[in-house]
Amino acid sequence: MNDSNSHESGFVVVDKEPGWTSHDVVARARKKLNTRKVGHSGTLDPPATGILILGVGRATRLLKFITDLPKRYTATMVLGAETTTLDAEGEITNVQSVKGVSLENLRQVATQFEGSILQTPPMVSAVKVDGKRLYEIAREGREIERKPRLVHVYELTIEHTPEKNIYKIHVTCGSGTYIRSLVSDLAQAAGTIAHVGSLRRNSIGSFNDSHANTIEEIEVIRMERGLRDYSQIVVNDEDADLIRVGNIFQENHFDLQGLPEPWAFTDEQGNLLAMYKLHKGGTIKPDVVIPADS
Repeated sequence: MNDSNSHESGFVVVDKEPGWTSHDVVARARKKLNTRKVGHSGTLDPPATGILILGVGRATRLLKFITDLPKRYTATMVLGAETTTLDAEGEITNVQSVKGVSLENLRQVATQFEGSILQTPPMVSAVKVDGKRLYEIAREGREIERKPRLVHVYELTIEHTPEKNIYKIHVTCGSGTYIRSLVSDLAQAAGTIAHVGSLRRNSIGSFNDSHANTIEEIEVIRMERGLRDYSQIVVNDEDADLIRVGNIFQENHFDLQGLPEPWAFTDEQGNLLAMYKLHKGGTIKPDVVIPADS
């Protein structure tokens, strides 16, 4: 759907330009789509580019399912210099020798950062501590202690670039992973310091660069299509009516064998009805129910 005046609910896959905040993209989408009900999943820093998925209308309630999907990034790691923001936007705070650090070195230490790891969010980030975002505290010139968080890195590869002391890294990771922190931690483990030169999010779940449009050419896709990375269960009209009122079912009422939760339930016409998850005593219950069009 391309009609900029439509109020249809769904998702928008944007290829974010450098310089825009995620909030800027949401504000522009609200204007383009003529609705206030737009939100985003997974902040991208202003200098970063790439995939940002927006929820429109009733789909804003489904954004958490997009956030939970694995993400893939490509970044450059600039060895030998650290900045206030851990990326190229910040001021250089420290310079260090990179003698003895090679691609082989970096690849060896990279194995420590695959799987479930503890990561400290950077000071310049949107994480809230005592109701205040870390970047707001950083702007005041303060640094506070941050609690490390458990994140998951599925894959981490490193390769040469034509530029001296600059390497390219590819990361597939779970929600809440900071690539800036990963690059900094990786360099320190190899015996030096680093910051991110450039950063691009290549994909969220199965949505990649080929599915994204610029903010000026946005297109709203249907809710069930936006949730295509989840198992989709088609139900008959009788069950659809029960789902619409938030009914709890016995798990064996549907054929869910081997399909991981949560499940996207649709009617026979392909309209998304609800997202269901496991409940107690062999039952399943709705996590989010999508109200019918009024």
